[in-house]
Amino acid sequence: MKLKVSLATVFLLLAFKGSSQEVTNTKFGKGIFNVIAKDSSWSMKFSARMQFLSTTQWDIVDDNFGKAQSNFLVRRARLKFGGFAYSPKLQYTIELGLSNRDISGASEFTSNAPRYILDAVIKWNFYKNFTLWAGQTKLPGNRERVISSGNLQFVDRSRLNSRFNIDRDLGLQLRHHFKIGKQFLIKEAFAVSQGEGRNVTSGNLGGHQYTSRLEILPFGNFLSKGDYIGSAIKREETPKLALGFTYDYNKDAVKTRSNLGDYMVTDTGFYTTDITTFFADAMFKYKSFSFMGEFAHRDADDAVAVQEDGITPTGDVVNVGNALSLQAGHMFKNNWELAGRYTSINYDAIVNAAFEERYTIGLSKFIVGHKLKVQTDLTYITEAGIARDLVYRLQFDIHF
Repeated sequence: MKLKVSLATVFLLLAFKGSSQEVTNTKFGKGIFNVIAKDSSWSMKFSARMQFLSTTQWDIVDDNFGKAQSNFLVRRARLKFGGFAYSPKLQYTIELGLSNRDISGASEFTSNAPRYILDAVIKWNFYKNFTLWAGQTKLPGNRERVISSGNLQFVDRSRLNSRFNIDRDLGLQLRHHFKIGKQFLIKEAFAVSQGEGRNVTSGNLGGHQYTSRLEILPFGNFLSKGDYIGSAIKREETPKLALGFTYDYNKDAVKTRSNLGDYMVTDTGFYTTDITTFFADAMFKYKSFSFMGEFAHRDADDAVAVQEDGITPTGDVVNVGNALSLQAGHMFKNNWELAGRYTSINYDAIVNAAFEERYTIGLSKFIVGHKLKVQTDLTYITEAGIARDLVYRLQFDIHF
């Protein structure tokens, strides 16, 4: 109810201030409105997007297909506000999630409240190419996670991302970039965060999380930030390559997947251990071809959670191991794209989970780029080399 009142208030304020503001014309996919103060002291762009997903899954037992199980879902429904305040060097972003999947995860650590807020961050370009971020947003982790869910090549991200990514958190980030020569570009990012994920209100339970990322673009920037957009939408006229490396250290982590997963609860408090996560990724685009590859590795000082006696297991185990994801696509002249992806998950023996492989083939129609598209894919899943599932997905995506 409070969210509805807040949104209504925003719209009313904008309506009443219409006579004192200038509203620039927009077109589909560029935001619903863009308000700029007459004295250029602030701006606000508002946009909305939705994803509607249908999933059908067949269990495979002894090479026989079981009964199909279907599900229809509003996968994402989001509102986004952004712009600058006082100066174009001070920017802000607010993104709210409204679907059940977006707001799920309420607990005592989020004051038992739905997790509406995805991003709430201020970005201050305080000196030349240095920018300081403060608030809640995505950490500079693996490329696939940082790519917006609305700009993905497939219906959704890979299994590597769902098991190993470091997602969003609250804290500070320092970002910088510089060139060597005319084209060779290097980007750096460093973050210090709370280490327990988004919308946590209970304070820091363990230590803090430290994330550093280095990106190398030897042939310069991609068109329209294409190094963080799936598919060859812009059809680069010259080869473009981006390499990324991330190291994340979560001191005294209390969750099974660094700042994600289950809390490792003991009889008297929380089990803590230091967790490290490493990512290496690449994005390559040339004309109608695109490729993205990622490798992830996670380790922990003591992966098996135990009680205070240091002996009795609690049943929680840190998700340690490694993963690989490779995907490529060809964009046809009529904006249909055919793409394929291979993902493997290789947990350490201590996790007691089988080696998992996923083979995905996708077909997408980009009507207005990623702003209006229809995507479908088919995934074949094996565990320890044995066929387990076949999953078909169909998704409609619209962004205003």
